[in-house]
Amino acid sequence: MTTPPGLRERKKQATREALRKAALRLAVERGPDQVRVEDIAEAAGVSPRTYNNYFASREQAIVAAVTADREARIAEAVAARPAGVRLADAVTEAVVEQCTHTGEREHEALPLITTRTVLRDAFLDTAADIELPLTAVVAERLGDAGADTARVLAASVAAAVRIALEGWLRPAGTAGAPESLGAGGLVVPSDSLPDRLRAALAPLAPAFDAAERRTQP
Repeated sequence: MTTPPGLRERKKQATREALRKAALRLAVERGPDQVRVEDIAEAAGVSPRTYNNYFASREQAIVAAVTADREARIAEAVAARPAGVRLADAVTEAVVEQCTHTGEREHEALPLITTRTVLRDAFLDTAADIELPLTAVVAERLGDAGADTARVLAASVAAAVRIALEGWLRPAGTAGAPESLGAGGLVVPSDSLPDRLRAALAPLAPAFDAAERRTQP
Protein backbone atom coordinates (compact mmCIF):
# COMPACT_ATOMS: atom_id res chain seq x y z
CA MET A 1 0.00 0.00 0.00
CA THR A 2 1.12 3.56 -0.69
CA THR A 3 1.90 5.55 2.45
CA PRO A 4 -0.16 8.78 2.61
CA PRO A 5 1.99 11.92 2.39
CA GLY A 6 2.90 13.61 5.66
CA LEU A 7 1.98 17.17 6.63
CA ARG A 8 5.19 18.64 5.22
CA GLU A 9 4.69 16.94 1.86
CA ARG A 10 1.03 17.98 1.74
CA LYS A 11 2.04 21.60 2.32
CA LYS A 12 4.60 21.37 -0.49
CA GLN A 13 1.99 19.88 -2.81
CA ALA A 14 -0.45 22.67 -1.91
CA THR A 15 2.17 25.35 -2.59
CA ARG A 16 3.10 23.79 -5.93
CA GLU A 17 -0.58 23.62 -6.91
CA ALA A 18 -1.17 27.25 -5.90
CA LEU A 19 1.76 28.35 -8.06
CA ARG A 20 0.53 26.34 -11.03
CA LYS A 21 -2.97 27.79 -10.80
CA ALA A 22 -1.71 31.34 -10.35
CA ALA A 23 0.71 31.05 -13.27
CA LEU A 24 -1.94 29.81 -15.68
CA ARG A 25 -4.58 32.30 -14.54
CA LEU A 26 -2.24 35.26 -14.93
CA ALA A 27 -0.94 34.02 -18.28
CA VAL A 28 -4.51 33.70 -19.61
CA GLU A 29 -5.51 37.12 -18.23
CA ARG A 30 -2.44 39.12 -19.24
CA GLY A 31 -0.60 37.02 -21.80
CA PRO A 32 2.49 35.00 -20.83
CA ASP A 33 4.91 37.79 -21.76
CA GLN A 34 3.32 40.13 -19.25
CA VAL A 35 3.66 37.80 -16.28
CA ARG A 36 6.64 37.98 -13.95
CA VAL A 37 7.80 35.40 -11.43
CA GLU A 38 7.09 37.99 -8.74
CA ASP A 39 3.49 38.27 -9.94
CA ILE A 40 2.97 34.52 -9.76
CA ALA A 41 4.51 34.31 -6.30
CA GLU A 42 2.36 37.17 -5.00
CA ALA A 43 -0.82 35.65 -6.46
CA ALA A 44 0.00 32.33 -4.79
CA GLY A 45 0.79 33.97 -1.46
CA VAL A 46 4.47 33.02 -1.31
CA SER A 47 7.80 34.78 -1.75
CA PRO A 48 9.79 34.77 -5.02
CA ARG A 49 12.44 32.78 -3.16
CA THR A 50 9.87 30.09 -2.35
CA TYR A 51 8.75 30.15 -5.99
CA ASN A 52 12.31 29.37 -7.07
CA ASN A 53 12.26 26.24 -4.90
CA TYR A 54 9.55 24.83 -7.16
CA PHE A 55 10.09 26.25 -10.65
CA ALA A 56 13.05 27.66 -12.55
CA SER A 57 11.01 29.94 -14.81
CA ARG A 58 7.54 31.32 -15.39
CA GLU A 59 7.23 29.00 -18.39
CA GLN A 60 7.75 25.95 -16.21
CA ALA A 61 4.99 27.07 -13.87
CA ILE A 62 2.54 27.81 -16.69
CA VAL A 63 3.17 24.47 -18.38
CA ALA A 64 3.01 22.65 -15.05
CA ALA A 65 -0.63 23.65 -14.80
CA VAL A 66 -1.21 21.20 -17.66
CA THR A 67 1.40 18.52 -16.94
CA ALA A 68 0.94 18.50 -13.16
CA ASP A 69 1.90 15.10 -11.77
CA ARG A 70 1.53 13.52 -15.21
CA GLU A 71 4.63 11.39 -14.71
CA ALA A 72 3.27 10.02 -11.42
CA ARG A 73 -0.11 9.35 -13.00
CA ILE A 74 1.50 7.41 -15.85
CA ALA A 75 3.46 5.26 -13.39
CA GLU A 76 0.35 4.68 -11.27
CA ALA A 77 -1.68 3.71 -14.34
CA VAL A 78 0.95 1.14 -15.37
CA ALA A 79 1.07 -0.28 -11.85
CA ALA A 80 -2.72 -0.54 -11.79
CA ARG A 81 -2.84 -2.79 -14.87
CA PRO A 82 -3.33 -6.48 -14.03
CA ALA A 83 -0.13 -8.53 -13.96
CA GLY A 84 -1.31 -10.55 -16.96
CA VAL A 85 -1.44 -7.49 -19.22
CA ARG A 86 1.51 -7.25 -21.58
CA LEU A 87 3.90 -4.62 -20.22
CA ALA A 88 4.27 -2.86 -23.57
CA ASP A 89 0.49 -2.50 -23.78
CA ALA A 90 0.22 -1.31 -20.18
CA VAL A 91 2.81 1.41 -20.75
CA THR A 92 1.38 2.51 -24.09
CA GLU A 93 -2.18 2.81 -22.82
CA ALA A 94 -1.06 4.60 -19.65
CA VAL A 95 0.92 7.14 -21.66
CA VAL A 96 -1.89 7.75 -24.15
CA GLU A 97 -4.46 8.04 -21.37
CA GLN A 98 -2.51 10.54 -19.29
CA CYS A 99 -0.96 12.59 -22.11
CA THR A 100 -4.25 13.19 -23.88
CA HIS A 101 -6.37 14.12 -20.88
CA THR A 102 -8.32 17.27 -21.74
CA GLY A 103 -9.71 19.11 -18.75
CA GLU A 104 -10.43 22.79 -18.17
CA ARG A 105 -6.77 23.61 -17.64
CA GLU A 106 -5.71 21.95 -20.87
CA HIS A 107 -8.29 23.95 -22.82
CA GLU A 108 -6.98 27.16 -21.26
CA ALA A 109 -3.29 26.39 -21.66
CA LEU A 110 -3.12 24.81 -25.13
CA PRO A 111 -3.75 28.10 -26.98
CA LEU A 112 -0.85 29.64 -25.04
CA ILE A 113 1.49 26.71 -25.67
CA THR A 114 0.68 26.64 -29.38
CA THR A 115 1.45 30.33 -29.88
CA ARG A 116 4.64 30.72 -27.82
CA THR A 117 7.85 28.92 -28.79
CA VAL A 118 9.27 29.22 -25.28
CA LEU A 119 6.16 27.56 -23.82
CA ARG A 120 6.29 24.80 -26.42
CA ASP A 121 9.90 24.13 -25.46
CA ALA A 122 9.02 24.00 -21.77
CA PHE A 123 6.10 21.70 -22.53
CA LEU A 124 8.32 19.32 -24.52
CA ASP A 125 10.95 19.32 -21.77
CA THR A 126 8.44 17.85 -19.32
CA ALA A 127 8.55 14.54 -21.19
CA ALA A 128 11.85 13.80 -19.44
CA ASP A 129 10.04 13.75 -16.08
CA ILE A 130 8.37 10.48 -17.09
CA GLU A 131 11.62 8.53 -16.78
CA LEU A 132 12.18 8.16 -13.02
CA PRO A 133 8.67 7.18 -11.84
CA LEU A 134 8.24 4.82 -14.78
CA THR A 135 11.64 3.25 -14.11
CA ALA A 136 10.51 2.30 -10.60
CA VAL A 137 7.27 0.69 -11.82
CA VAL A 138 8.90 -1.21 -14.68
CA ALA A 139 11.74 -2.39 -12.40
CA GLU A 140 9.18 -3.76 -9.95
CA ARG A 141 7.50 -5.64 -12.77
CA LEU A 142 10.79 -7.05 -14.08
CA GLY A 143 12.32 -7.84 -10.70
CA ASP A 144 15.70 -6.88 -9.27
CA ALA A 145 17.63 -8.25 -12.23
CA GLY A 146 15.81 -5.84 -14.53
CA ALA A 147 16.77 -2.56 -12.83
CA ASP A 148 19.11 -1.32 -15.57
CA THR A 149 16.78 -2.54 -18.29
CA ALA A 150 13.89 -0.71 -16.65
CA ARG A 151 15.81 2.53 -16.72
CA VAL A 152 16.68 2.14 -20.39
CA LEU A 153 13.08 1.31 -21.28
CA ALA A 154 11.69 4.23 -19.26
CA ALA A 155 14.17 6.66 -20.82
CA SER A 156 13.17 5.38 -24.24
CA VAL A 157 9.50 5.94 -23.44
CA ALA A 158 10.24 9.52 -22.35
CA ALA A 159 12.12 10.13 -25.61
CA ALA A 160 9.29 8.63 -27.65
CA VAL A 161 6.73 10.85 -25.92
CA ARG A 162 8.81 13.94 -26.65
CA ILE A 163 9.14 12.95 -30.31
CA ALA A 164 5.37 12.43 -30.59
CA LEU A 165 4.68 15.79 -28.97
CA GLU A 166 7.23 17.53 -31.20
CA GLY A 167 5.50 16.19 -34.28
CA TRP A 168 2.08 17.14 -32.94
CA LEU A 169 3.17 20.70 -32.16
CA ARG A 170 5.38 21.27 -35.20
CA PRO A 171 4.42 24.49 -37.01
CA ALA A 172 2.75 23.91 -40.35
CA GLY A 173 5.16 23.71 -43.25
CA THR A 174 8.21 22.92 -41.11
CA ALA A 175 8.77 19.27 -41.83
CA GLY A 176 11.73 17.33 -40.55
CA ALA A 177 14.18 18.51 -37.95
CA PRO A 178 13.17 19.37 -34.37
CA GLU A 179 15.04 22.68 -34.78
CA SER A 180 12.10 23.87 -36.87
CA LEU A 181 10.17 24.27 -33.64
CA GLY A 182 12.16 27.41 -33.03
CA ALA A 183 10.42 29.16 -35.90
CA GLY A 184 7.58 30.34 -33.66
CA GLY A 185 4.14 31.25 -34.94
CA LEU A 186 0.76 29.68 -34.45
CA VAL A 187 0.54 25.92 -34.24
CA VAL A 188 -2.80 24.24 -34.82
CA PRO A 189 -2.51 20.52 -34.00
CA SER A 190 -4.55 18.86 -36.71
CA ASP A 191 -3.80 15.16 -36.32
CA SER A 192 -4.37 12.64 -33.56
CA LEU A 193 -2.06 12.84 -30.56
CA PRO A 194 -3.05 9.31 -29.41
CA ASP A 195 -2.08 7.97 -32.84
CA ARG A 196 1.26 9.80 -32.72
CA LEU A 197 2.00 8.47 -29.25
CA ARG A 198 1.17 4.89 -30.20
CA ALA A 199 3.30 5.14 -33.35
CA ALA A 200 6.25 6.55 -31.41
CA LEU A 201 6.02 3.85 -28.73
CA ALA A 202 5.45 0.92 -31.10
CA PRO A 203 9.18 0.31 -31.84
CA LEU A 204 9.78 -0.19 -28.11
CA ALA A 205 7.35 -3.11 -27.83
CA PRO A 206 9.88 -5.83 -28.80
CA ALA A 207 12.28 -4.56 -26.13
CA PHE A 208 9.55 -4.65 -23.49
CA ASP A 209 8.55 -8.14 -24.61
CA ALA A 210 12.15 -9.39 -24.45
CA ALA A 211 12.58 -7.95 -20.97
CA GLU A 212 9.39 -9.64 -19.80
CA ARG A 213 10.45 -13.01 -21.25
CA ARG A 214 13.68 -12.87 -19.25
CA THR A 215 11.68 -12.65 -16.02
CA GLN A 216 9.66 -15.77 -16.75
CA PRO A 217 10.77 -19.05 -15.14
